[in-house]
Amino acid sequence: VPETGSFSRQYKQEPFEQAPMYVAVMTYLGFGIVTLFGYFRDFLRAVGLEKCHLAQEREEQKDFVPLYQDFENFYTRNLYMRVRDNWNRPVCSLPGPVFDLMERVSDDYNWTFRFTGRTLHNVINMGSYNYLGFAENAAESLKTVADTTLQYGVGVCSTRHEIGNLSIHQELEELVASFLGVESSMTFGMGFATNSMNIPALVGKGCLILSDELNHTSLILGADCLRTIRVFKHNNMHSLEKMLREAVYSGQPRTHRPWKKILIMVEGIYSMEGSVVRLAEIVALKKKYKAYLYLDEAHSIGAVGPSGRGVTELFGVNPADVDVMMGTFTKSFGAAGGYIAGRKELVDYLRVHSHSAVYATALSPPVTEQILRAMKCIMGKDGSTEGIRRIRQLAENTRYFRARLKEMGFIIYGNDHSPVVPILLYMPGKVVAFAREMLERKIGVVVVGFPATPITEARARFCLSAGHTRALLDQVLHHLNEVGDNLCLKFSRRKHQLTNPTRSDETDS
Repeated sequence: VPETGSFSRQYKQEPFEQAPMYVAVMTYLGFGIVTLFGYFRDFLRAVGLEKCHLAQEREEQKDFVPLYQDFENFYTRNLYMRVRDNWNRPVCSLPGPVFDLMERVSDDYNWTFRFTGRTLHNVINMGSYNYLGFAENAAESLKTVADTTLQYGVGVCSTRHEIGNLSIHQELEELVASFLGVESSMTFGMGFATNSMNIPALVGKGCLILSDELNHTSLILGADCLRTIRVFKHNNMHSLEKMLREAVYSGQPRTHRPWKKILIMVEGIYSMEGSVVRLAEIVALKKKYKAYLYLDEAHSIGAVGPSGRGVTELFGVNPADVDVMMGTFTKSFGAAGGYIAGRKELVDYLRVHSHSAVYATALSPPVTEQILRAMKCIMGKDGSTEGIRRIRQLAENTRYFRARLKEMGFIIYGNDHSPVVPILLYMPGKVVAFAREMLERKIGVVVVGFPATPITEARARFCLSAGHTRALLDQVLHHLNEVGDNLCLKFSRRKHQLTNPTRSDETDS
């Protein structure tokens, strides 16, 4: 694990290797072909020659107002439905390093599914955000969570402002503030809503939001309350500074009055690219232009830093330099919900003005207990070194897995410290074939394509965990190597050499 601040001195912009030109051409050609066949199938449906009638609108609904755009409907019925067996697979066990899947088949080209009654056992889980492996059936943890459930119940059926404010909620908020090194924090029952429902309370008329182009949907939704949003290129400090300089110089449109507030919104680790925010440089720009910084650490808290305290620790940045620290408990902590942390004045303001604080039900007591146990383990407050061991194991797994993939010749995105590892697949047919081939080899993966990604950047996203053993990773890598050869997925033209990826080149802490 790199020592605090050393990462900032050695940080380099993540290289996003481009595929050969023929790959882009074949990708567009593939989408073009399936689109043409889609129009042809729509014609067959119109003349009554299509056997499957589930894609046709029912007579009693033809005068209804459309819920979706025409192209969205077209894409769903003609492209997505053909391959949707690769998504939403039902899990019937604990989603740890390995899990069980319910087998299902379709008799109508994926319009409907039926279960066979069989179970796929011991599928290696490479898709869950279980970074520190706390999605587990540890006996001691189960007992304390069960005791909490007996004492408080499953839910409080009230907001924090009424009768839903429990002692364990206050204990958790104090622990989160201590863990992050800030004055205060508050928790929420849903990670997505922590962004989407709190950002509107932080900005208003006369404010400007500068948002990274790859920010999560929850950030974008929260920022949509404000019309004055400008998007800068991903992790591009020149683009950000240009917008900051223009905002300070020109002020608001038409009136040219100074902006009341300029808020920069970034993520710690970007969940689709695996890239790490250039935090030290952003903090410097924020101070230079007197802006505010909103940092979403949903994927980075617990997963990076010598003691799991996220990108502020990784870069050696003072947490006080980040105005709004946001994170979720759904990844590294094996639970649910999210938090906002920072100065006491900020948290006190949000307790009164945040929709998520005023109207939402308080965090479930057993979930709160799970977060408390996981965080105490990470901090060593349980009297063990298990938390640090997990953090170091995750870092080791990340370095090893990324180095092996590069050696094999795959194009991967992201930073070497990021446990989110995207492998670029590009072509729609290869995306589908890859997911099916991996499942046949009892490896569960997440594949993502257009419109969630640009047309030419479809990918498989692997999420590493401290729960993955070296034997499990080697098994996955072995099958990846075979599938990569069979499907011709090794597009990288760079030469990589595997050089002892199990240890960091930086000082261990």
